[in-house]
Amino acid sequence: MGKPALVLGPMMRHVDQSSANIWVETGSAARVVVRAGTRSWEARTFAVHGHHYALVEADGLEPGSTTPYQVEIDGAPVWPDPDSPFPAPVIATLAPERPLRLVFGSCRTSIDHGRSGNRTHGVDSLRAFALQLARKPERRPDLALFLGDQVYADSTTKEMQKFIRARRDLKEPPGKELKDFEEYAELYRLAWSDEANRWLFSTVPSAMIFDDHDVRDDWNASRSWKRKMEATSWWHERIVAGLASYWVYQHLGNLSPEQRAQDPLWQKIAAHQDGAELDLSADLDAFAERADKEPRSYRWSYCQDFGSTRLIVIDSRAARDLDPDRRALVDDDEMAWFDERLRGGFRQLLIGTSLPFLLPTGLHHVESWNEAMSEGAWGRFASAVGERLRQAIDLEHWAAFQNSFRKVAGMVQEVADGRRGPAPELIVFLSGDVHYSYASEVERSTGSRIVQAVCSPVRNPLPLAMRSFTAVMSYGIATPVGALAARSIKVPDPPFEWKNIKGPWFDNNLATLEDTQSGLSIRWETGEVDHRDYQHPRVREVSAVLLEPRGSAGMQPADLSHADPAERHTPPI
Repeated sequence: MGKPALVLGPMMRHVDQSSANIWVETGSAARVVVRAGTRSWEARTFAVHGHHYALVEADGLEPGSTTPYQVEIDGAPVWPDPDSPFPAPVIATLAPERPLRLVFGSCRTSIDHGRSGNRTHGVDSLRAFALQLARKPERRPDLALFLGDQVYADSTTKEMQKFIRARRDLKEPPGKELKDFEEYAELYRLAWSDEANRWLFSTVPSAMIFDDHDVRDDWNASRSWKRKMEATSWWHERIVAGLASYWVYQHLGNLSPEQRAQDPLWQKIAAHQDGAELDLSADLDAFAERADKEPRSYRWSYCQDFGSTRLIVIDSRAARDLDPDRRALVDDDEMAWFDERLRGGFRQLLIGTSLPFLLPTGLHHVESWNEAMSEGAWGRFASAVGERLRQAIDLEHWAAFQNSFRKVAGMVQEVADGRRGPAPELIVFLSGDVHYSYASEVERSTGSRIVQAVCSPVRNPLPLAMRSFTAVMSYGIATPVGALAARSIKVPDPPFEWKNIKGPWFDNNLATLEDTQSGLSIRWETGEVDHRDYQHPRVREVSAVLLEPRGSAGMQPADLSHADPAERHTPPI
């Protein structure tokens, strides 16, 4: 039996006021047509290692319009399924003055949605959200932002292992982990094939950035880590496949038409108009190999403006400089790009980074201490101990790259103080990774409020025993002990102080961020099963905050009249 005409998708990717990009994977070389209203757009597929993909740009659209659409492959309708229980998918363009509504989260495993999957990994918050949205499509967000670990290349499910076992011996490296592009393609298929989530992807624009598990745990934690990986027999094929598949499945759809036109790989696709389907395999592999060896050769970060809100999504994995003399979470070129876009003049400035910029203070101090020790502040023996500790408990966030942390902290304070144009009301870091959710805020009396909001995981909860350890490390004894340890090794105090304002909690969550008249509303929601109806979980609010602009204590409560009753009691913070 051959592959279906439509293997994955359609996925609604970058959308602006006048255009929308729709991504698909097809079963064979084909011409893909998107029809909406009286108009149609088409694209030919390109091939990568025997798989076929197309990105259709629907342009010339009206701002603020919402239009149902259909997808055809070689003239045959393939989406939506006429028997689908879900509403028709739509192309919904941005409206210049419409306040932003965005959902975000990270860390989602591809486990079945029945009793056994929920017992080990909890209810999929993304799927619960999709089912709720299908009942209330008027609550459609403008963007779904996925902040890393969309797929787990190093911790595979039984279904994925069955696929691997049919191709090779699991006793040979890399064992149950992914080896090549073919296995990545199957991993994405498993992650994005659920009926409800597939419908969600087809109607809500999405943006993505990788984190470590998209490639491997602790990816680029240190030069020592990278050298250890490069000494294996399998790492080269893995990193090439990881970055190549990420470009196809995630990154390509992040780009606006203007940004895509500057991409050297897309230029090859766009230039190929006649003859047989373009096979991009060799070019993509060479690109991925170069991107790993020379991080400055390609940029994975991106930026998009939504009316009065700017979103900057920054790569905190591949753009690292691991040279001990220049150690940085974000290398000089990437930092300069970020610096150029970090400007005032917006109501809100959102910074998407898979790794939390503001960790709980105890963990921040522990990571800064560990970095100094690992980099030799206490000698060679202590350095080796510090490196083992760094990799064992993932001490490699912004706090573990103090030069980068301090640089960004200074830049953000300049924006908040109005030294880079009119100060925004709010500067909010959106992050994931840590497998618990919380909100914290820099202690400031003037200028913009600077807030960290974390939503993790979407579906991959920490075991109960690990939750206690994490709470102690982040909020318990680690706070005073971490500060003493950092000072003992002469790590300077942070350039500002911050406090926890919500959390932590360990539920599977998806967060919704919404611009309201009185400020920015953020609520975290989880999925719950009633009466063992595992296929139809409901959404329950876990926590919520309303981030009011500074000096707005006398303002009226946020306009949440369109929200569900449970959402109308968002407490101001």
